[in-house]
Amino acid sequence: MTQPELKDISPTELEVLKVLWQQAPLCANDIVEALNRSGEWHEKTVKTLINRLVNKGALGFEKDGRAYLYFPKLAEDSYQRKESLSFIERVFGGKLAPLVAGFAGSNKLTEEDVAELKQLIDAWEKEQKHD
Repeated sequence: MTQPELKDISPTELEVLKVLWQQAPLCANDIVEALNRSGEWHEKTVKTLINRLVNKGALGFEKDGRAYLYFPKLAEDSYQRKESLSFIERVFGGKLAPLVAGFAGSNKLTEEDVAELKQLIDAWEKEQKHD
């Protein structure tokens, strides 16, 4: 999936994307129904958000009879990576260690988190040795 160069995605637009990352393609009514499982969303609002996401290049669509089926053109992992890097740059000056130290200092890291971080660091170190 090639990644479009995107304008910022708002928090409400992100909720629409999350639905489509879980299941796609979906028509607008199915997206509304999925969103209404966790809150109250108005159909007109959701359709406006869908149109914004299409205009931003984050969603694509195909015509299916009289309905339009929507699908993400933006991969979830790519979006998460871009937003994570942006956050770390803005808040921590591009340095990851203060973020992790903050979580560790406030006991927000679980043993599972620490094990996963160690695996990521080990994999990164092995990759660096092969370059």
